[in-house]
Amino acid sequence: FRIGRRGAVSGYDFSLSFALLAIGHLVGLSVGIAMLIGAFIGWGWGVPHYSGLVGDLTTAAGQLAQSAWSKKVRFLGAGTIGVSAIWTLLKLVQPVAKGLAGAMAASRARKVGKADTLPITERDIPIGIVGLVTLVCMLPIGWVLGYFANTSGLGAHMTTLVIGGVAYVLLMSFFVSAVCGYMAGLIGSSNSPLSGIGILVVIGAALLLVLGVKPYVSPDASKALMAFALFTTAVIFNVAAIANNNLQDLKTGQLVDATPWKQQVALVIGVIAGAFVIPPVLDLVNHAYGFVGAPGAELRSNPLPAPQAGLISSLAQGVIAANIDWSLIRIGALIGVCIILLDEILARTTRHMRVPPLAVGLGIYLPTQSTLMIVVGAIVGWLFDRRADRTPKPEATKQLGVLLASGLIVGESIIGVALSAIVVFSGKGAPLSLVGPNFGTAAVFVGGIAFAVTAFLLYRWILRMGSTRAT
Repeated sequence: FRIGRRGAVSGYDFSLSFALLAIGHLVGLSVGIAMLIGAFIGWGWGVPHYSGLVGDLTTAAGQLAQSAWSKKVRFLGAGTIGVSAIWTLLKLVQPVAKGLAGAMAASRARKVGKADTLPITERDIPIGIVGLVTLVCMLPIGWVLGYFANTSGLGAHMTTLVIGGVAYVLLMSFFVSAVCGYMAGLIGSSNSPLSGIGILVVIGAALLLVLGVKPYVSPDASKALMAFALFTTAVIFNVAAIANNNLQDLKTGQLVDATPWKQQVALVIGVIAGAFVIPPVLDLVNHAYGFVGAPGAELRSNPLPAPQAGLISSLAQGVIAANIDWSLIRIGALIGVCIILLDEILARTTRHMRVPPLAVGLGIYLPTQSTLMIVVGAIVGWLFDRRADRTPKPEATKQLGVLLASGLIVGESIIGVALSAIVVFSGKGAPLSLVGPNFGTAAVFVGGIAFAVTAFLLYRWILRMGSTRAT
């Protein structure tokens, strides 16, 4: 929709997703409010401001809003997230150092024959074995980087790219996995700063390529350099994502006095299994729907949004092509500094109210299709917890709510993969459709009512279950 007479536009979108609703429940009210603040900054100020500067009164409002968001506002969010990620890194230096010191102390105890004296919750896989396996894993990573460089037209600089890429992966993976894993173990993987750290990683990779390789290649190699930066970042992203999962599982094991090394062996098996399962599943989804920004997406009717991937790709392209608007990054960074100061003030003056800076940044650069339902889920989760406090066993009832939210995420994921398989094997875009496209407007209302009623019944069922178990 348009705002005023200068051509300013804004808008919003809403996704009826049980998974997003559940994520909002899990991250909590503070994160939900922070994402709403970010959405207001992005779509209440950013999109109207930058679209108004263009002053285009002929182009459709939706197209203008999308253009202002993708070309301007996303980079504001990148600056906010980047500053927030750096702040998170600084705050976690001490606890991460303590964790490493504990691992080294356990290693020294094993060397002097005192392994049996260690508490069961401190018996990890020896740090020496971890280091050796890490170095061995660098070999296939180096081969993949070399193969990618050679096939993308950068073969003349393959040695430099492989050595530099492996060193960058090794160094950044250590810091990124330490920070993201620590946050995942502390407050859950939903609050891990993976997107923020990823922005710093891709900018760092792109800058190194600009300084070390770009002067020695032809101007036509810019796309190949961008692809190499993204590929290297993808490896580090995988390391961080695995750290998120592992540390969350290890934290759960610590709460029940599990033996860490046994968990770690099981997690290694899980990573190997995931390496065989995840690629074909993603390929299946890509064939069924496609992803926004990927080749062939313009031929699909409803490609899946990939805002994080789009932003990181735009950052790599902007840095390598030297056409990125750093003023947007600086404005976003200033917003991030203000949010950090506000969050620290609230931490010292209130008991529960916080405004997580990373969540504000996510609210700025994510489309409202992703953020608004998370905000709704955060409010629903808060209301559920308040109602659970009036049951005989409030904590047990709240845990049932967490299980419900987790089940909603898993269930929607499984259904999504199943639908992708049906789409691919049937060769139809909507093989299960019962009505035609003319039902689209009515479907919004019918689907919205069905969504709200289903969510209400599920939460009421969980509340009753909590009360019944308590008695």
